[in-house]
Amino acid sequence: MNKQLIFVLRISCIITLMSMIQCSDKSKQSLECSGWGDRMMTYAVQDFMPADAYAWDWAQATMLRAVADRYELGLDRDSMLNYVRKAMDVTMDKAEGIHPNAVASGFGMAFLARVTQDSNYARKTVQIYSDYRNVVRASNGGISHRDNVVELWDDTVYMISLFLIELYRLTGDEQYLREVAFQLTAHAEKLEDPVTGLWYHGWDNDDEPFDDGCSMAGWADNAGRRGGEFWGRGNGWVVMTLANTLHVMPSSMTERPALQAMFVKMVQTLTGLQDAVTGHWYQLPLYPGEAGNFIESSCTAMFAYGMTVGIADGILPAETYLPVVEKAFQGIEKYSLKKAGNHSGLTITNVCSGTCIGDKDYYFKRKVVEGTPFALGAAIMFHDRYRELKKN
Repeated sequence: MNKQLIFVLRISCIITLMSMIQCSDKSKQSLECSGWGDRMMTYAVQDFMPADAYAWDWAQATMLRAVADRYELGLDRDSMLNYVRKAMDVTMDKAEGIHPNAVASGFGMAFLARVTQDSNYARKTVQIYSDYRNVVRASNGGISHRDNVVELWDDTVYMISLFLIELYRLTGDEQYLREVAFQLTAHAEKLEDPVTGLWYHGWDNDDEPFDDGCSMAGWADNAGRRGGEFWGRGNGWVVMTLANTLHVMPSSMTERPALQAMFVKMVQTLTGLQDAVTGHWYQLPLYPGEAGNFIESSCTAMFAYGMTVGIADGILPAETYLPVVEKAFQGIEKYSLKKAGNHSGLTITNVCSGTCIGDKDYYFKRKVVEGTPFALGAAIMFHDRYRELKKN
């Protein structure tokens, strides 16, 4: 271990000890002392989206993943497991995987099949995987984001990887990780910028106009047939997918080095784009501080989550990335939290609403909201992984 890393870890331990001392003082009322991720989870599962109100979709799946992760980390295991079970039970008849956004929630069925050994969840998992295999694919084999037009979008890789990684955990069969790696590679072929490693939002497989009622008309009318901006949350989905895949992928798999290089290149670029004051990244990360741009908490949580996992897994050097993660954690705590719900809960603010593809001005003008399932899920996952990293 080099001297610089030892120094960083010593400083980190001192900061942690100071925080523990401060939190033992009941007069201190900081959000850090109260555990903002815990208060956010309480709000999320009790007020915002109780399990019996679960809807089978991608945004909800992101929050559900945060619940399942808490179970995996040994936190509130009984209540977390009960939440996932109820959410899957109330959607059992609606559960399917005919497009990526539907596939996402399928991880809950595979998770329960593994954890509970209940054959009902196993049968539903098999059905969802059968649906997945029939999803429309682009000319290079990438899973189409939509079923009525063939397009590759960056968020697709996260939605399908939720399910496929859980299938690997359930079965131990590396074919599911190979499929994740193949999809990341196919999407990167059309979306990745070779200079920055960041991904464009989407790519159109043909030159036929299609109005999805959300994207800016003509977004693909260019030589590359893709959107021209690197959207924050879109890249957040990719960072989380790469971190999660590398976390479970055996070192013996031949796909691993390329995915690790892709991950490292992305976070290297992102490190230099973090806002020094707020610890956030911007809606469009390449234009920090530009008029019209705004700090965006969901991509901030996603980038920081990926870096935290990367540090814990020994992929990213702590001396470089721990300060970045620390700044994001403190920034979310200071700038993007507010009280919510009936149980002293917290929600997250500064969230770009659901977004399709457009030009720079399109992204700048997206509505800023609070408390979406995907933002709550990403923030809680970051909080919990950060806390786990600080413990070790």
